[in-house]
Amino acid sequence: MKLGAFSVSLNVKDLQTSKSFYEKLGFNVFAGQIEHHYLIMKNGDVLIGLFQNMFEKNILTFNPGWDQNAGTLDSYTDVRDIQNQLINSGISISKPIDADSSGPASFVIEDPDGNPILFDQHL
Repeated sequence: MKLGAFSVSLNVKDLQTSKSFYEKLGFNVFAGQIEHHYLIMKNGDVLIGLFQNMFEKNILTFNPGWDQNAGTLDSYTDVRDIQNQLINSGISISKPIDADSSGPASFVIEDPDGNPILFDQHL
């Protein structure tokens, strides 16, 4: 199972304050817009998403089909196949994807401690 790019999506109280903090750690804005209340910050291959008031908890995020630079991978496991493999492993899916659909889609699972894990395919 190829999960693609990995990032941590952080729920932040003040986007500008968080942006300034992570810039001091060597991160630069990679994507997103302050006006839309989110930024993706990058330091080498490390990605951190900063999201102001968009969700309740911090989220582990995988982007099937993307590398760490949001470039399209030559081969990857489609998000629907990942979902099916997880279901077959006994993992519950929050808001499952229609297995007959195609293209961009996402679903969420939770680890045993309640940490959300987002599988978000943009292709």
